[in-house]
Amino acid sequence: MAKDMTKTESIFERRESEARSYCRGMPAVFTKAQGSTMTDETGTTYIDFLAGCSSLNYGHNDPDMKAALIEHMTNDGITHGLDLHTDAKGDFLHALETHILEPRGMDHKVMFTGPTGANAVEAAMKIARKATGRTNVIAFTNGFHGVTMGALAATGNGYHRGGAGMDTSGVTRLPFDDFAKGVDSVALLDSMLSDGSGGIDAPAAIMLETVQGEGGLNAASPEFVRGVAEVAKKHGALLIVDDIQAGCGRTGTFFSFEEMGVMPDLVPMAKSISGFGLPLALVLVRPEYDVFGPAEHNGTFRGNTHAFVTAKTAIYKFWSDDSFQQDLAHKTVMITTALNEIAEMIPGAYLKGRGLMQGVDVGSGELAEKICARAYEKGLVVETSGSDDEVVKILAPLTTSMETFRKGFDILMQSTREVVADSRIAAE
Repeated sequence: MAKDMTKTESIFERRESEARSYCRGMPAVFTKAQGSTMTDETGTTYIDFLAGCSSLNYGHNDPDMKAALIEHMTNDGITHGLDLHTDAKGDFLHALETHILEPRGMDHKVMFTGPTGANAVEAAMKIARKATGRTNVIAFTNGFHGVTMGALAATGNGYHRGGAGMDTSGVTRLPFDDFAKGVDSVALLDSMLSDGSGGIDAPAAIMLETVQGEGGLNAASPEFVRGVAEVAKKHGALLIVDDIQAGCGRTGTFFSFEEMGVMPDLVPMAKSISGFGLPLALVLVRPEYDVFGPAEHNGTFRGNTHAFVTAKTAIYKFWSDDSFQQDLAHKTVMITTALNEIAEMIPGAYLKGRGLMQGVDVGSGELAEKICARAYEKGLVVETSGSDDEVVKILAPLTTSMETFRKGFDILMQSTREVVADSRIAAE
């Protein structure tokens, strides 16, 4: 009988594409997860400060979502329905309308796209172009919007753009908030669009993240976001706020833009919108820009029925009143305090981000990688971000208990202390 290699690391090296990423630095074979912890095949348990890159804001295997999904499946509920009407879709839309959209004064329609965030971005860009009759989209330095061709054109990261194998087009890039010291990016944008010789074609849309997750946790000020919104309106462009990573409570409110005094025309969402880590993506569209005809942007998996079940449960459980949001405010203070202690260990290090989407810029990708690697050895899953991977980024589940947060930060502090000490010894 041939030896069963399916549970060994070698099968991944032997058969999985070289495109694999996170597993290179965290090679454990994980077999179980609950809440904010993951367990590997040896029985070792890790605290999860990555949360599926913000796809698991409510933790692993939330018991209420799991029970709702099991009940749906046990009762032979619809598994796949294209874009047919189903009770699961209707229940999700009702929950979204009642507890998310109406309380925030949002009249947006909900367009279900293919199951990835990149597909939601692609759809948003296409909607803006069709609605305005223009082709140019303005995006910003360090933005990350996905790696399919349209979304990739708006992504700033050179490594990912290099994977296209051909030119990307249709996007003009300008400095994000505080990217160029001393430069008022909003004024620059307005001036270039207002001047007939500014060199920028009239845009269909201006697209941004209020906190650039993969770009290094660069947090836009409310003034910047409002300024961009005003420029978009002045020049006839739609405002797209990509809330794929920063949404669903990650910055402390359901949407990352809630307290900034803006109302985006288009809001791509994915990652934690399903609540359970299941694939689901959508675009919130102001009714006047709901311009696609039937199946004009389609996909076999536009809307995941199982994800509708868990997404509805997540909304009712966490967003039917303000208690969860208040809890996030307390956790934000704790995270900021802990990260400040870590930053103080490293000369020149400083905090970045907002809410429960924060990290420490340690000034060096090599140093950040060593800190995360040491933390992994001690039982903490944590990753880096930024143009040179110089930011140690915290994306723990929003439901993480204070006790588990403290344990995780104790590991991160000890790891930082050891790596900094090793670096000093090596330098002597």
